Amino acid sequence: MAEAVVRSKAGKAAGVQSVERAFALLEHVAAREEIGLAELGRETGLQPSTVHRLLATLVRCGYVIQDGANGRYRLSHKVVALAGNPELRTARLRTTARPHLQAIRDATDETTNLVVLEGLSAAYIDQVESSRAVRMFTEIGRRAVAYATGGGKAMLAFRPDKELAALYDAEPLPARTDHTVTGADGLREEFERIRAWGYAVEREEYETGVGCLGAPILDDAGHAAAALSLSAPIARLHALDLDAVGPMMARHAAEIARQLGYRAG
Repeated sequence: MAEAVVRSKAGKAAGVQSVERAFALLEHVAAREEIGLAELGRETGLQPSTVHRLLATLVRCGYVIQDGANGRYRLSHKVVALAGNPELRTARLRTTARPHLQAIRDATDETTNLVVLEGLSAAYIDQVESSRAVRMFTEIGRRAVAYATGGGKAMLAFRPDKELAALYDAEPLPARTDHTVTGADGLREEFERIRAWGYAVEREEYETGVGCLGAPILDDAGHAAAALSLSAPIARLHALDLDAVGPMMARHAAEIARQLGYRAG
């Protein structure tokens, strides 16, 4: 009985220690825009294997994101949502993008959004609404499957190949509507077209009767750091001159990238 008690206490201590170490890692990740595994090990004094194991758990739970391009880590918007202030981690991006969202809205009188990629989801972090009586509205902080939305597709098309491989391997993907592209071949063709055009077009793939345009904001590596999107009832989207509005949005996205200091933008 005594031995069982000792083991129980030891297990509890080890469990508490793991929690303490995980929170310590979160604090260090939160102190930077991005941080690498080796840096986290040096700053926390933990062994690389311990850091890797705890980070893998935090990534799996959705509290930390590992960048597929450089392997570095950053906080997810899930942590920010728990804190009750979704503006904290994206303040600079939001501030920089806001005038561009307004300019696109003013040029089209359709709702514009700023989205970031979290796994295979597009998270909405800002919005400028249309003045029309019938307009699109998405709650800030809401997530949508990226492969079925304009902004999400714009980001996925400019993400590293290994991230897209994980998407392709999951086919057939769940269909949101009869128009959702769920197969790997269809997505490859779609992403090639987006890369050639510089913007994405989504027609009723996420919600029947609704369409969307998306333009990626590219970082130094040429990967999507975020995206601008325009949402409208499908009839009004068809009435827009997409050959003009799409490139206009791409120009605004490139200017945001430049203002953020990204060379690829």
